[in-house]
Amino acid sequence: METAEQAIRAITQSGYTVCVYDDRSTPENAARLDTLHDELGIEVIHIADYTDHPSPNYRRVLIDAQRKCIAQGRHLVIVESDVIVQPTTIDRLYGRVQPGIGLIAAVTTNEKGVINFPYEYAKGWKEDGVCKKRLSFCCTLLTNELMQAYDFEQLDPTKSWYDVTISHLSLQSGFENILQISNPVLHKPHSSRPWKQLKYTNPLRYYWQKLIYGRDRI
Repeated sequence: METAEQAIRAITQSGYTVCVYDDRSTPENAARLDTLHDELGIEVIHIADYTDHPSPNYRRVLIDAQRKCIAQGRHLVIVESDVIVQPTTIDRLYGRVQPGIGLIAAVTTNEKGVINFPYEYAKGWKEDGVCKKRLSFCCTLLTNELMQAYDFEQLDPTKSWYDVTISHLSLQSGFENILQISNPVLHKPHSSRPWKQLKYTNPLRYYWQKLIYGRDRI
């Protein structure tokens, strides 16, 4: 929750409408989000009020966000709860919006400013550019044009995450995806889901849980 609150406070400094999806967190964390709603004026949606489906409920979140953005003629910026943006991050994402662009992502770094997961493949990049590889949803803008072209209701409900799927759909639909090396954000990988740290500390146990419990389907 500490990381999530830091992420939320950073986003509010950007001056945009902020909607936080609480994906079945603990009662204590849900109450803390309600307090932040009162303090910061953010919208908080508690997924538990709408479904008994266990977390993650990313498909439901994407469907709801897509409907709101299309209805209001807006783009959608996703900032996950383990990512800390800068005050100008979202402005710089919006600055690259133009016809034919599907996704625009800010590159992720560690505390030392070194590019980290999931963009290790971009460590040699010198400037922003069109990306043929998958973009993560760590801090990514989905254009209204892309959302108009693909209904998120069609996303596979058996999966947990959809960044790979939507990255590929964007390219297959003729859009270009942009990775902004010049627009870094701080990423604290998997802070919201500690069990996923096993991927680095005990990979055998991580992949065992992924196989047996059907977790983390991409």
